[in-house]
Amino acid sequence: MKISVPDEKKTKTVADGIWPTMITPYTEDGRIDYSQVERLIEFYYENGMTGIFAICQSSEMFFLDEKERLELADFILKANKGRMDIVVAGTVDDDLEDQLSFAKKAAELGPDAVVFLRNRLSDDFRGDLSKIIAAMPSDMPLGMYECPYPFKRYLTDDEVKAIADTDRFVFLKDTVCDIAAMRRRAKIVEGSSFKLYNANGATFYDSVLAGYNGYSGIMANFHPDLYAWVYNNINDLRAPIVARMLGVMSLIECRGYPICAKTYLRRFEGFDMTDICRSVSYNGVPALDDELYDVFCLGEYIREEIIKTGTHRKQ
Repeated sequence: MKISVPDEKKTKTVADGIWPTMITPYTEDGRIDYSQVERLIEFYYENGMTGIFAICQSSEMFFLDEKERLELADFILKANKGRMDIVVAGTVDDDLEDQLSFAKKAAELGPDAVVFLRNRLSDDFRGDLSKIIAAMPSDMPLGMYECPYPFKRYLTDDEVKAIADTDRFVFLKDTVCDIAAMRRRAKIVEGSSFKLYNANGATFYDSVLAGYNGYSGIMANFHPDLYAWVYNNINDLRAPIVARMLGVMSLIECRGYPICAKTYLRRFEGFDMTDICRSVSYNGVPALDDELYDVFCLGEYIREEIIKTGTHRKQ
């Protein structure tokens, strides 16, 4: 049974392409560092990003209070100046009514979609979906996120279809990390407004070939230009080679992210960003600096020797 949608107007869509999961920089005393938030937005834009997933797990949304989540979302939207699409999550509460309260406040800020988390919704998924659609402004597109924290809950194929059938959802951050499931999902949503963005670097290339609308993941905080190049040149004979290298490089995600991303941006992209995070405090291995340098050097090799786009090396 198709869930009833009160407004029959066609839902506004969002851009295909690469969507970084935006990290949250902090000052030495633990406050949000808005100067570096603004620098990140420029970095994303300069490197060909078409959208930003804001107030997500990479942003440490579970470790931001409601006031911080709303103020950060508002700042990002204003600093972006309409150049990239921005979707906002932050719906971290256990109770759906509390999630909706926050989501309606987020919607007032004017994002391109407000995103709900599958693991915050109940077993009565269709019932929750109906409540979300009834409560949210009819002109506000919606999104869904298979957030891995505090536990991962995948969407079933039937749930993917239920979402697509609403004609209200335009964004899924997919963390299933299973290309067979992705191929099924791409067929399920075909012809709908529900767009799929893969979070997994290893399956990024194959998911785009399967019909996914892009990538929304951690590694767009390291070398977003390379993900954009593969997406924009998906039929180039070099694309699968670059994509496989990106898949191997994405293993750096396991090294105390988002600390490793902040260290990388400071060392190799000229950010004045601390390593301070609220969700993690240890990178896991003493060799992190060497591993990050290896990732940087591989990225430079791709730029200089394979795709010929020029160096990111600071002079």
